[in-house]
Amino acid sequence: MKEDGSLRRFPKKEVLMMEKKAAKLERSLGGIKNMGRLPDIVYVVDPRKEDIAVMEARKVHVPLVSIVDSNCDPTEVDYPIPGNDDAIRAIRLLTARVADAVLEGKKLAEERLQGQLDKEAAAALTAEAAPAPAPEVVFPEPSEVPATPPAEVSAEEAAETEA
Repeated sequence: MKEDGSLRRFPKKEVLMMEKKAAKLERSLGGIKNMGRLPDIVYVVDPRKEDIAVMEARKVHVPLVSIVDSNCDPTEVDYPIPGNDDAIRAIRLLTARVADAVLEGKKLAEERLQGQLDKEAAAALTAEAAPAPAPEVVFPEPSEVPATPPAEVSAEEAAETEA
C-alpha cells in the first residue's frame, strides 16, 4: 500500500496503526515469509506457552523437540528434553547444546556426502583407466577335436578327381 500511494486516503492515525500492525507482523512472521519448504524439526522451549507452534508442527507432521517441565504434557512432544523451562540459564544451556548437536550433525552429513562422492569419482576413474577386458577365447577339449580335419574340396576339384 505504501508503494502505490493508497495510504493517502486514510487518516493519519489509521495509517500509523496500519504501519504499527505491519511492523509487528514482519517482526513475528518475517522469518517464515521466504521459507521454501517445511523445517526438518521444530525446537520449542515451553510447549505449554507455545501451544500454537506445537499444534502447527503436529498438523504438518514436523518432529517437535522441546524442553518439558513438570507443568507440561510430554506426550505432545516427539523428543522431550526434561528441564526447567522457566530459568534463563537452563534455557541457554540446553539451547546451546541443541544448537551444537545440530551443527555437528550437519558437519557429519556433509562429510558422509563428500565421502560418497569421492568413492563414486574414484570408481568412475578406475572404470575409465582400466583397459577393456580381452575377449575370452575358448579352446575345444582335445577329445572334441576330430583326428583328421575335413578336407575342403571345391566342386571343380571334386569333378577333376572323379575324372
